[in-house]
Amino acid sequence: MNVLGIETSCDETGVGIYCASRGLLAHCIHSQIEVHAEFGGVVPELASRDHIRKTLPLTEWALKEAGLNRNELDGIAYTAGPGLAGALMAGASIARSLAWSLDIPAVAIHHMEGHLLAPLLEREAPDFPFIALLVSGGHTQLVAVEGIGRYQLLGESLDDAAGEAFDKTAKLLGLPYPGGPELAKLATRGDPHRFKFPRPMIDRPGLDFSFSGLKTFALNSLNVFDMEERDEQLKADIACAFEEAVADTLAIKCRRALQETGSRTLVLAGGVSANQHLRRRIDREMQKMGARAWYPRPEFCTDNGAMIAYAGCLRLMAGERAEPAFGVRPRWPMGELKPPTVTP
Repeated sequence: MNVLGIETSCDETGVGIYCASRGLLAHCIHSQIEVHAEFGGVVPELASRDHIRKTLPLTEWALKEAGLNRNELDGIAYTAGPGLAGALMAGASIARSLAWSLDIPAVAIHHMEGHLLAPLLEREAPDFPFIALLVSGGHTQLVAVEGIGRYQLLGESLDDAAGEAFDKTAKLLGLPYPGGPELAKLATRGDPHRFKFPRPMIDRPGLDFSFSGLKTFALNSLNVFDMEERDEQLKADIACAFEEAVADTLAIKCRRALQETGSRTLVLAGGVSANQHLRRRIDREMQKMGARAWYPRPEFCTDNGAMIAYAGCLRLMAGERAEPAFGVRPRWPMGELKPPTVTP
């Protein structure tokens, strides 16, 4: 089964083709960083228009790279939510139109399910069950994963997601868009001992997170200094302390989730999972308790079509089909997902 995956939930257009017997055949991503950089953040209308312009050319490129023509596709998967309504509708409309024209089934995929399954695209991949940390610009969640569609939410951020806190802190430090990666780059030059940031909610029971206070702490740390004192080293030191606090908090909650469930397998996914400091911190925590963490390669941490094609292939093979009428779900709780009727 050859499945085309289309991802247009926010500011990246991703297309991938996954084959049930041969694995990932092709994938490509178009980033909209240049489109949104002058505004310092994503402009939904501009994102939608760019998806409309890029999705079909990327699809043609992916087909050529995979050595397939359209008639050799057996199904199409698309991100139906959560995300920006217009951006989602752009991808969904194209995906469903292609499916109708080719008389093949389509399936609507939850964006975070795609991220959750992204590490399974690797040659060496974890087996179910496992604990997943989904950490991105819009979500920070700990999920117990028993199988496809069998997810139990263990904890989530009560305010800002970790990636959102990265972006907001980067902005107050005057870093360019996208802020998260720029902050991580700046943090490598920081002194880890100059500032001590709190680790939010680690002294409370449970697995929920809170990151908005770290942004405020960073602002207060910056405001202690006059404008002429705010040099690059000061900003690097604040970035370093902030990144350390986020990584520590995530690692501690992951350890707690594994201890409470008895699992020894942790999967990290989402844009923030590409952060190298976080990976090192998680690996140290897992080594202490005899557990193992699994990560997707960097290009599968960000939004991409490969993860949507893979999730779609699993669900299509299990007999799942989208209804003729379609829409998108900008807000779509992951707890509402159901397992396929047949195990792939």
